[in-house]
Amino acid sequence: MAKQKAGRLEKKRRAAAHPDRPGERCAAPAATYAPAIDHARCEGKRDCIDVCPNDVFEVRRIDEADYDALGRMARLKVRAHGMLSAYTPNADDCRACGLCVVACPEQAIVLTRLR
Repeated sequence: MAKQKAGRLEKKRRAAAHPDRPGERCAAPAATYAPAIDHARCEGKRDCIDVCPNDVFEVRRIDEADYDALGRMARLKVRAHGMLSAYTPNADDCRACGLCVVACPEQAIVLTRLR
């Protein structure tokens, strides 16, 4: 448990120091930005969960509609990774820190400005 916690902390530190980190460094009002997930790229590795200070993400079985929208190669990739994908059930809590964007090894997350 302590080793996992140390690993998550290290991921957060690396993401916070990343020179290409987008967003507003956690200074945006809630619901100004939302992370968008590219389900064709996401492999459900949970790095977004590990670094998000606002519990915006969850990783679960990909929704049928999202799976059906993927191309043939993306479907194979999703199957190879256990049919898992990230979702943002708490997107309204996003403060645009950008940690998720730089922590995602598949570059499957972008921050989208809502207003």
